[in-house]
Amino acid sequence: MVAAGSGSRSGLKIPKQFLRVAGRSLLEHAVERLAAHPLVGPIVVVVPGARVEEVRRRIRGLHAVVAGGALRQESVRRGLAALGEEKGIVLVHDAARPLVPGEVIRSVIESARRHGSGVPALAPADTVKEVGPSGRILRTLRRERLRLVQTPQAFRIAWLRRAFEVAGRGGLRATDDASMVEAAGYTVRVVEGSPMSFKVTSPEDVARIRALLKG
Repeated sequence: MVAAGSGSRSGLKIPKQFLRVAGRSLLEHAVERLAAHPLVGPIVVVVPGARVEEVRRRIRGLHAVVAGGALRQESVRRGLAALGEEKGIVLVHDAARPLVPGEVIRSVIESARRHGSGVPALAPADTVKEVGPSGRILRTLRRERLRLVQTPQAFRIAWLRRAFEVAGRGGLRATDDASMVEAAGYTVRVVEGSPMSFKVTSPEDVARIRALLKG
């Protein structure tokens, strides 16, 4: 569970994962959602270094709480290291997506068991354009082949460990874990995501998550 970001885009005074809604932080809501799923095992939470002890006190039953790095990629690497010699399937999830449905969790795990990977994604509802620096449209992309990728992303743990080795040697900075796994030469499979798995990023998202969690 990645929760080490600064949340600067949310317009809040605190990182969004620590925003309290309906009595608990978004991080606590996200952990609760995964911990309640019958297919999910030990949970590692990655948070800012100054929050490690606080999270250990507030959230019981975690496998580990570790300090994150400057980049998301480094935070995931540290979380993965905290799993030690665990084998099987690993999920990487953003704490800023606290409402992921149980069916999505099941789908990514089943895909990873069968194919080695499972990444939830949604087809874009709008037409997508590639735009140049001047604002001129360069081309219209084929929407039926595009997907908006979400988390949790599930992989054979050996694949993700190997992906970090490859990324480290090549200096790759990936925006998500699937990109690293692809760069390591593995095939990444997509499963159907959910609108409820939206990421809390903007003030509008904060208002939406408040309404949904309070409801």
